[in-house]
Amino acid sequence: MFNIEFSKTAQKQLYKLGKDIQIRIISTLGRIRVRPYPHVKKIVGSNFFRLRVGKYRVILDIQKNIMIIYVIEIGHRRNIHK
Repeated sequence: MFNIEFSKTAQKQLYKLGKDIQIRIISTLGRIRVRPYPHVKKIVGSNFFRLRVGKYRVILDIQKNIMIIYVIEIGHRRNIHK
């Protein structure tokens, strides 16, 4: 099972969101801890992955050798890839 770690940027972005969206993102991250790869897509031209949670996207770095999912950024889908 993978451990989940948040960057400082991701923590700030998460706390700025509404409580219902926060709960949804955290529960989705909890669900992907066992097998993350079927739930995420690789970002083209990058080593990172994206996780879709409704209209929000979570940018992840999955480090398989040390079993960590590192949350880099969280945001609305229209703003996250800029």
